[in-house]
Amino acid sequence: MPLITESYDSLPYVDTHLDEPSLAAAQAVINADIKSAGIDTSALHPALIPAARYNPIFSDFVEREHARLDDNPASKLSGIDLKRYEDLEAPENTDPTSDEDKPELLERWNTALKQAYTSSEYVQGRLTQLGLLEKFGKNAWLVGNSQLEDILKGIEAELADVRKQQEEVEMIRRSRQENVHGEITTLEETWKKGVGRVLETEVAAEGLKQQILEKRRAGAV
Repeated sequence: MPLITESYDSLPYVDTHLDEPSLAAAQAVINADIKSAGIDTSALHPALIPAARYNPIFSDFVEREHARLDDNPASKLSGIDLKRYEDLEAPENTDPTSDEDKPELLERWNTALKQAYTSSEYVQGRLTQLGLLEKFGKNAWLVGNSQLEDILKGIEAELADVRKQQEEVEMIRRSRQENVHGEITTLEETWKKGVGRVLETEVAAEGLKQQILEKRRAGAV
């Protein structure tokens, strides 16, 4: 079990914001390091699971409609023949005794009769639906609105709860970072002083080395 259970890799409330040149210089160093390591950033990490590609399967009718729309996007749906619901025109009248001599006219009358039955059933179903809509439509609409309002209230309550949790997390994060701000500042100053002392020691050692070399040269002479 690790002893360190918290990470302060990102300290937005403590660290000072870098300017654009500093960010660009840091990014250039990172890119150079990645390039020198031979890492291919375009390929995914082997530990990542590749996403499964979804290939939809459509019926023949839908595929034909897709092809039709690809050929002419402005075209309309032609799967439903609306002519059967339009006003029907009766074929011409004939003498009842002469119908047997004109079978094609009888076929036209049979077709018109079938279309009339179809139109009658459609109109009857439409009237039934309109009657039900007039009788129960208002209540169904009100009930539907009430259900949608309940769903909306639930979503708004959930959103408010999430926002509250976010604010609490931000407050805790800010408090923890501000609590360690003094310690981080002290450590940073100590580090700077240590680096400065190391540099001073190296400069003094280099100066002492030069003095020794000069004395040796003078003794040799």
